[in-house]
Amino acid sequence: MTEIIVVTSGKGGVGKTTTSASLATGLAKRGHKVAVIDFDVGLRNLDLIMGCERRVVYDFVNVIHNEATLKQALIRDKRLDNLYVLAASQTRDKDALTQEGVGRVLDELAADGFDFVICDSPAGIEKGAHLAMYFADRAVVVVNPEVSSVRDSDRILGLLASKTRHAERGDGPMKQHLLLTRYNPVRVEAGEMMSVKDVEEILGIPVLGVIPESEQVLAASNSGVPVIHDASSIAGQAYGDAVARLDGEEIELRFIDAPRKGFFKRMFGT
Repeated sequence: MTEIIVVTSGKGGVGKTTTSASLATGLAKRGHKVAVIDFDVGLRNLDLIMGCERRVVYDFVNVIHNEATLKQALIRDKRLDNLYVLAASQTRDKDALTQEGVGRVLDELAADGFDFVICDSPAGIEKGAHLAMYFADRAVVVVNPEVSSVRDSDRILGLLASKTRHAERGDGPMKQHLLLTRYNPVRVEAGEMMSVKDVEEILGIPVLGVIPESEQVLAASNSGVPVIHDASSIAGQAYGDAVARLDGEEIELRFIDAPRKGFFKRMFGT
């Protein structure tokens, strides 16, 4: 059975597309057949991070408006044969997405045997964001550990609880996961950043993963390779852990504690 997972946030620039790319890649690396869809009509960044921007011929909107078939628009990943990308349109308006059209595309992916469909949502509460979450079975809420990001994500949790097909059917609360990005334990210890516990208590949903602040995330994005492919980076390892948890494994959180100072450093500050 196909599981639809929306990656969402209340605030822009928190790492949703990076997260969508790494979660989709990680699930595919574990043997699942995965499609990742860019719902950010007009901007389109997922194809850049996935390294397939030059291979986009048809997009999500073309499929919705029957200007292309889903098979024509899906782009197979160059590294993983069981991973596919459906790019957003750069030239159309957000109103080009329709609930009926999105539902039809998702049904077709299910019929084609996809295990997971990752919906990369735009930030906020506009139409694309609503449609990205409407059909979801699960949600990954991406948050930076700072007050405005947490506050805006609280509003998204309200929409997930009331404005989705899951809620309309009365199926009970949708399963929701918290993913913290750009986490810096040294700044947390200095009181400059909210802790994992702080964010978890405010939002009231379990933590799926904590992605440490890392220059390797930007470097990977700029090179068109999801950072989860970089097993030597702490961000790549943290995304790998998050994928394992998403896939049902129990793994302890890493990279959430500041490094301890050695004896001489404590004594002499060197």
